[in-house]
Amino acid sequence: MLHRREILQIGCSSALGVGLADVLSRRAIANPRTSRIKSVVLAFLSGGGSHIDMFDPKPEASATKGEFDPIATSIPGVTFSEKMPQLAARAHQLAIVRSMSHGDNRHLSGSHNLLTGAIQPFRGDSNQAKSLNRDDWPSYGSTVSYFRPRDDRLPSQVTVPNPLIEGVLVWPGQHSGILDPKHDPFVLKHDPNSADYQVSGLSLIEGLNADRLTGRRQLVEQIDRRFDTLNASSEGLKYGDQRSLAFSMLTSSGLKNALDINAEPDDVRDRYGRHKYGQTLLLARRLVELEIPVIQCNMGHVQMWDTHVDHFPRLQTMLPALDTGLSTFLDELNERGLLDQTLVLCVGEFGRTPQISPLANETVPGRHHWAPAYTAIFAGGGILPGQVIGKTDNIGAYPLTMPFHPNDIGATIYSYLGIDPDSIIHDRFDRPRELNAGKVMDVLTTGVAT
Repeated sequence: MLHRREILQIGCSSALGVGLADVLSRRAIANPRTSRIKSVVLAFLSGGGSHIDMFDPKPEASATKGEFDPIATSIPGVTFSEKMPQLAARAHQLAIVRSMSHGDNRHLSGSHNLLTGAIQPFRGDSNQAKSLNRDDWPSYGSTVSYFRPRDDRLPSQVTVPNPLIEGVLVWPGQHSGILDPKHDPFVLKHDPNSADYQVSGLSLIEGLNADRLTGRRQLVEQIDRRFDTLNASSEGLKYGDQRSLAFSMLTSSGLKNALDINAEPDDVRDRYGRHKYGQTLLLARRLVELEIPVIQCNMGHVQMWDTHVDHFPRLQTMLPALDTGLSTFLDELNERGLLDQTLVLCVGEFGRTPQISPLANETVPGRHHWAPAYTAIFAGGGILPGQVIGKTDNIGAYPLTMPFHPNDIGATIYSYLGIDPDSIIHDRFDRPRELNAGKVMDVLTTGVAT
């Protein structure tokens, strides 16, 4: 039987792309299924990493090859860039998807697509129109929070080591979007490699201990009871939820302890590499041990991998750091028996052009935005390792095999986390919306493209 609220929703559902048949058929699948993993770790190459200079080299194409030579990997006949020797030695643990493809060369909307598994609703062509907005789709961890609210004072997603912000622009896909703000991820705002690293936002103000904090909370709640009308409103309830979450995090040691990278022995920190990438991935390992469902690791600041200028000089430093940090992370997960319960992926919002050319008024050339073909690598989570999925043409410009879309990455992440990608979610105004329009990448486990 449909409730009155659902009948009212159907009345406006056509305009939202969700018809009566959808509402009826998806009610049964909206609830989460059994999760096959405990955590997803996304190593995000903000700006778009060069697939050609990492995982899909083209040594026979002189205009495309660039400055790096290919090297053999642990998969016979498969090569990586010479700047990725440690991952090359672990290629037999990876699924390398070389046929990622979509049509959006914009950083903000492309990032939204990757970080939410959905194409960003169109609000205009300007960057300002594509900046973070409550009409965006939710991050993966926000959706987990929506379907499986926690009662252990921990967030469903932690983003480290920094939010993606440039000036007035805030990259979309970093919060709960159309869902209630109570589902927002926790975002760290401090470089774990810095000498003065601290867990910003989780420390109590000096002189305020947990007992005093609890007393203040009780006082606030007494005052709130005097304002029943406000608290009964949607805004009042939203404020109450967010305040409650903040109190919970401040008085819980779990998240703060996991983010205390200074508790790690020096030799472990050295193993990951004393740089932002390595120490961020070490934080990720600690968060995996806490069984945080979604861990987004931004590999550097926003657009770090947007190498229009000084492409090869920049990659000389960036690629070895990524190679060391990610390889060590996979090794530690394996050594600690955590790899099978963790899906790891490394990808940007797109790749870089096969052509190497300078921008106007620049002298040192680079590679530019390229969404038609790029690479994503997967590990752990029960995938079939040691496989290369898909193939690009001789310059890495277009897939020669079935392409995979960021929506498919989203469907795959949700499926691994036990959430049906075909589910219907309800936005903060209680309207039904389609969670995801992608297709689960079953080839990761079967080795057979369908």
